[in-house]
Amino acid sequence: MKTRVKFLVLSLAIALLMGVGSAWAEIRIGLMCPLTGSWASEGQDMRDIVLLMADEVNAAGGINGQKVTVLVEDDGGDPRTAVSAANRLATRDITAVIGTYGSSITEAAQGIYDDFGIIQIANGATSIRLTQKGLKYFFRTSPRDDEQGRVASETIADMGYGKVAILHDNTSYARGLADETRGLLEQDNKEIVFFDALTPGERDYSTILSRLRRANPEVVFFTGYYPEAGLLLRQKSEMGWDVPFLGGDATNNPDLVSISGTSAAEGFYFLSPPVPQDLDTPQARDFLSSFNEKYGSNPGSIWAVLAGDGFLVLSEAIKATGSLDKDELAAYMHNELSIEGLTGAISFDQHGDRVGELYRLYRVDGQGNFIMQE
Repeated sequence: MKTRVKFLVLSLAIALLMGVGSAWAEIRIGLMCPLTGSWASEGQDMRDIVLLMADEVNAAGGINGQKVTVLVEDDGGDPRTAVSAANRLATRDITAVIGTYGSSITEAAQGIYDDFGIIQIANGATSIRLTQKGLKYFFRTSPRDDEQGRVASETIADMGYGKVAILHDNTSYARGLADETRGLLEQDNKEIVFFDALTPGERDYSTILSRLRRANPEVVFFTGYYPEAGLLLRQKSEMGWDVPFLGGDATNNPDLVSISGTSAAEGFYFLSPPVPQDLDTPQARDFLSSFNEKYGSNPGSIWAVLAGDGFLVLSEAIKATGSLDKDELAAYMHNELSIEGLTGAISFDQHGDRVGELYRLYRVDGQGNFIMQE
């Protein structure tokens, strides 16, 4: 009899401990971002945003009573490093991963996460093919290149340009956007007088700028990233060439002006989802207030804020389903999720693409500010 009572007491104690463990278990979320390399400013803002949001959620009691723990890995803005980072995160018992910035970096990792059955929510990966592979656990809060290509071709037409040069950098993102835009411009009977790539990471682009100049375009559309865009603008100014430049959304970073200099950047146009100071949702205003209070400034660009949207999406899916099961979460995100995020309304189609149009046209003014055009 005593043995039986001891067994019942022990069983009850184990059950209570399991219940407590279940109630206070961690929800482990991965964050993959470029903390080093050319895109480090993007990755550092991604980290700061997601950690801030996780701290606020935990201060309010967590998600369904469970604490959120964010595990951060640096992908260095490099596909090879991204593979290592993804493998490390995938074996750390995470429910999902947020990130990363850069389509080629995201593509290097997305198959790993899918193989492990881990939901991935990319924030700065716009290449069309990322969601054409049938990966059911892949989502993105950023738009797609075909949407940007359409806006780019319409913008060039609205500006009245007929002779267009397109310069890319051969990355998945930049080449995809360049191809998409060229096709749409040719359909609109615009003349493509130059179509080629530069090598990212170089310090002197005078040779390719000279080739561009000889092609005599009325406008240059550069589809690569902000470090190269800044150098192109500075060196174009130094050679006395005043042709207008239009950039894709990867040029949206304040470091562009630091690299080019304010004078050389003035008049540069770029396409982008709204930059942080132009976000007008109540959720965004509260977030920016918290971010400013902790870090003393706004995030540098919208791409890091889209990582915050990834955190909100995941939080809502876990709350709504009451589950950490990957299939339940993915089904909810594909079919039912609809929230007001930091950058506006968020829902996903069957491919994991965000629904709705986000792109705006910006111009750099004489003080280096990014001004949204009406």
